Amino acid sequence: MDYKVKVHWGDTDAAGIVFYPNYYKWMDEATHEIFSLIGHPTDTLFKENIVLPLIETHCNFKQPVLYNTELIVRSKIEFLKEKVFKLSHHFYCEGQLVAEGYEVRAWASTVEERTKAVAIPEHVKKRLLEE
Repeated sequence: MDYKVKVHWGDTDAAGIVFYPNYYKWMDEATHEIFSLIGHPTDTLFKENIVLPLIETHCNFKQPVLYNTELIVRSKIEFLKEKVFKLSHHFYCEGQLVAEGYEVRAWASTVEERTKAVAIPEHVKKRLLEE
């Protein structure tokens, strides 16, 4: 799935380069967009007492990105296990890879007193693999 990002002034640091936490924000946005596209938007998941907490995340920066740049975040499922999944995110500017990262997330229920990873429903797994 491709997710478009426009780099705004507030996304940059004093040097005019994208401030690194924004890559993590955009990975998060792309992930939630994937779930919206497969019919499971975040607000619906919340109503079903399901959350997608991060277990691990990483980003490798290849070259600086400046204000007013348009990025494409290309995201895909790398693996799906019973309760966790990994998404890769590749950031492109004018076709050139400028950063790449990943997220490992759990499918978790908030029904109990504490958040607990639970099995990802098969219909959700199927849709994620189609995306």
